[in-house]
Amino acid sequence: MDRVWLVTGANSGFGRAITTAAVAAGDVVVAAARRAGTLDDLVAAHPDQVEAIQLDVTDIAAAEAAVAGVVARHGRLDVLVNNAGRTHVGAAEETTDAELRALFDVHFFGPAALVRAALPHMRSRRSGAIVQLSSMGGQMSFAGFGAYSATKFALEGLSEALADEVNRLGIKVLIVEPGAFRTGLMDNKQFSEAIPDYEESVGATRRMTADVNGSQPGDPAKAAAAILAALDASVTPLRLVLGGDAVDAVAGHLESVRADIEAWEKVSRATAFDEA
Repeated sequence: MDRVWLVTGANSGFGRAITTAAVAAGDVVVAAARRAGTLDDLVAAHPDQVEAIQLDVTDIAAAEAAVAGVVARHGRLDVLVNNAGRTHVGAAEETTDAELRALFDVHFFGPAALVRAALPHMRSRRSGAIVQLSSMGGQMSFAGFGAYSATKFALEGLSEALADEVNRLGIKVLIVEPGAFRTGLMDNKQFSEAIPDYEESVGATRRMTADVNGSQPGDPAKAAAAILAALDASVTPLRLVLGGDAVDAVAGHLESVRADIEAWEKVSRATAFDEA
């Protein structure tokens, strides 16, 4: 049977590209967006394969109801894609508690609720896949992206444990870590109120998010194809890094972590109690 997908943030960027790729594969997609009308063209083009629903992932009750609705109407849920998101730029000191909590609601608590709602149905069938759209910022960070990366680090930590919990139950977990792709992410960004002392560091990041928009090297359609290929592989990776920039950045970060470990290994290992 064709798979049934639930894709959040399906009206643009990765969400739309994944929806399009799944439809091309013959699957059915329940496409979710805060404004369901932005999906009218997809529904009109594929009325038997695309169903649009309104969903704000920060509304936990609505997220749970969305999953229940998919199962009630289609009989099952095979793939959950937690894609909805936005970016945020601000130094750690600049970012308010309200800004930080709002970002966690979108990138962490909403996806966590959808995962909890989906798992009972997947467990009962001993089948399913959960795709978590993270970022290369889920492995590393830099000035101005602390809040954004914090949410993605949290999502990846939850997802890594989740994978270890459900892989025995026939359920796959795929963490996707894109670099710079030509999506609408940079159109949906928020800035914290700037503190002048951070102009040299965070100011550069603010300018970069404006300058790069529309010229990112990554093609969302190719990213979607890679995600489907990873899900269909005999061994699905836990993490899928997408884009040459992301591969270089994550690999460089891992080398830096290894260098720190090796440089301080003797001190690290000397912290045990002395033997009697």
